[in-house]
Amino acid sequence: MPRMALSHFEASLLFALLASVVLGIVTKRSDRERLLYGAYCFGCFVASLFGLGWLMYLGHR
Repeated sequence: MPRMALSHFEASLLFALLASVVLGIVTKRSDRERLLYGAYCFGCFVASLFGLGWLMYLGHR
């Protein structure tokens, strides 16, 4: 089986995508609500990734 060589950023985006899909499916009842909530969660995950990345960058300086 081939191995996946993901960078830290790619692995974080993959986790954000999969977690958003699961949260959307588990928490909402209609397909529209699931899609909107999944997109919202994905956006929050990505925003927090960039925010924490900048905090680590500024803390390291």
